[in-house]
Amino acid sequence: MRFMILVRANATSEAGGLPEPALMQQMADFHEALARAGVLLDAAGLKPSREGWRIEHGPQGARLLDGPFTETKELIAGYTLIQVRNREEALEWARRFPAPFGPGQAGCIEVRPLYDLEDFDAVEGIDRFKALEAGRQGEGA
Repeated sequence: MRFMILVRANATSEAGGLPEPALMQQMADFHEALARAGVLLDAAGLKPSREGWRIEHGPQGARLLDGPFTETKELIAGYTLIQVRNREEALEWARRFPAPFGPGQAGCIEVRPLYDLEDFDAVEGIDRFKALEAGRQGEGA
């Protein structure tokens, strides 16, 4: 099962503030432990929303909105993607995740399971997604 650990943004991350060296060390230690356990798929920090954009779809079609976005609590500052055996293992790793903005600082992570192709009924298009996934896995071999 794949899970994404999402680090919620705060005013500091949205201002472009980078983690302190001690926090970078803690994050490196944690991600190295994930890698040694063979469960780390990907991880990265995200630049502030002022460097991004949104495309909103509605009755009038799509519209482009440039950042920054004002609702900081709705934004993501980074992520870690893991593949584990079950929810309990994901929970154990999430509990070990360092305080995202340093010890004693307010911060929040959210953990969400990803859908697998097997979660979907056999509808038109699923076979194409399965072929894409098989090709992607073949490239990594």
